[in-house]
Amino acid sequence: MDFLIAGASAVSAGVFTNPLEVLKTRVQLQGELRKRGQHAVHYKNLLHAGYVVGKTEGIPALQKGLVAGLWVQFIMNGLRLGAYQFADSHGYVRDKDGNLILYKNVLFGGLGGTFGHYFASPFFMVKTHFQSQASKSIAVGYQHNHEGTWQALKTIFGEHGMKGLFRGAGASIPRAFVASTSQLTSFTYCKEFLGKYNVLTDHPYLKSFVASMVGGVAISVMVTPFDLILTRLYNQGVDAQGRGLLYKSYTDCVTKIYKSEGLIGFSKGLGANYFRLGPHTVLCLMFWDYYKNLYEKVSFKSKSQINV
Repeated sequence: MDFLIAGASAVSAGVFTNPLEVLKTRVQLQGELRKRGQHAVHYKNLLHAGYVVGKTEGIPALQKGLVAGLWVQFIMNGLRLGAYQFADSHGYVRDKDGNLILYKNVLFGGLGGTFGHYFASPFFMVKTHFQSQASKSIAVGYQHNHEGTWQALKTIFGEHGMKGLFRGAGASIPRAFVASTSQLTSFTYCKEFLGKYNVLTDHPYLKSFVASMVGGVAISVMVTPFDLILTRLYNQGVDAQGRGLLYKSYTDCVTKIYKSEGLIGFSKGLGANYFRLGPHTVLCLMFWDYYKNLYEKVSFKSKSQINV
């Protein structure tokens, strides 16, 4: 049940934040392997990107990749948050007095995120393809022109097999570990801190909101370079053998970005990342707390009726 609750929480948040991820993806792909001033600027910032996409492709375009994105949320965060909740419920991340143990929080949060992201990788790749897919006048990055999520997965599998579906999955590991552990560790410790000093004790959901805001800032700052690299690797075109047309490997991607876009290139989309990850973190973790509390109430009520 821990995994189902976690997955439902992430899906609930994903419905609201998918448009922000579409815009974030466009910003990250804009000017790929080009120096500043040497490429067209279709999207000046996140707000301008929203205006341009809405005007050129219509408001529904802001939900591109939604189906694949919700599968990503269910699989990735279902495993990630579910594994962490399981570990916490069984006392694996706390000492005998109930105090959090930092390295165990980092370990379980990171490993859960890594496994979740790896198994969600085919959907994450297709989601990225759809979110970058745009009208010719504002297109950035490689255009895959898929017609539907399942058609895209079927086509990729037919052309390149399981290796094609999990292309870039290995590159997701650094991003997944950093994202998961920075978000969950900061969220959990912030809630513990507020509880220790009796702050917002009578307002549990407001406490979750404050803690999730902290988690949103932490994950946005920490994960942006890794997220940029992963987006580039997932979205690049491939040859007949399934090899990337722009990047041969994770290291090759890092090297080429640094040489062509400079160190600042790795921070591209930081603001967009926060405006996507911030709200998503808040919604996801608040839904998580809400669904857990709801499940506990329903379970308690059911047990009470049985005992009677």
